[in-house]
Amino acid sequence: MTKMGMLDEWYPVGLFSQTTNGGRATMLMGEPITIALDSKGDALVTDSTGRNLPVCVRYGHIWASLGKPTHELFPIPEADQPGRRLVEVGVVRVRCSPLRAVENFLDIAHFPFVHTDILGSEPHTEVENYKVEIREDADEVWATQVKFYQPQAAKSASGGITTEYMYRVPAPTCSVLYKTCPPRPTEWDVITLFVQPLAEDVCDVWPWMALFDDDTPMTDLIHFQQTIFLQDRSILENQIPTLLPLDPGKEIPTRADLTSVAYRRWLKRHNYTYGAQLVAQ
Repeated sequence: MTKMGMLDEWYPVGLFSQTTNGGRATMLMGEPITIALDSKGDALVTDSTGRNLPVCVRYGHIWASLGKPTHELFPIPEADQPGRRLVEVGVVRVRCSPLRAVENFLDIAHFPFVHTDILGSEPHTEVENYKVEIREDADEVWATQVKFYQPQAAKSASGGITTEYMYRVPAPTCSVLYKTCPPRPTEWDVITLFVQPLAEDVCDVWPWMALFDDDTPMTDLIHFQQTIFLQDRSILENQIPTLLPLDPGKEIPTRADLTSVAYRRWLKRHNYTYGAQLVAQ
């Protein structure tokens, strides 16, 4: 993927429900952009020259591109499944590489230490063997058969359970998590991380969820997820180096880091380097 290829990706730039005709200024990959609604109430994104950028609205968010996308935004079929509650969590600004934000979302081993007594607890710190692959047909990174004991896997959980996870990376700055749904064990809760690269070392993170939970107030669902990510933010903003190293020799992975290894390999395959520390020549 060339620099132009990176520009051709779709990136989240705001919540449609919070966008007005008056517009809002933000950044995308170092470029100033403005998000607004046009006279028909449709999303409109323009750059600093007034050029209209490619736009689509999906999963409650406005997506834009500085280039010319050659593909549609990745599908999340659960978004259209009857009975699910679609939760717009809002935005958290993080002073880290957008790629670091995605990789942290893929990390299981930090649960007991960063999200203590919520997503993990000691002495339940071992990451069991799981499967990681790059699915060539969809060109996505997947981790499956991930299992971890969690004191409170979701706001709807009433006690500790062993939670099963599946992780999916369908785009360089996005990840989709499927996890055990406590009220409906045959279904998956869906939690996503949509990352807007403001610059190579700062990003806006837009979490979004599609849940089966008819009882928990929406405010509590949002607060629960924001609490989790705010715990992550303090870790992310202190990682060194700030940019994500793609050279496998820069940071030593463990068995628990298989998903991270596959993600970095996948980024290198696509030559996606925005927010990455390039391999030393």
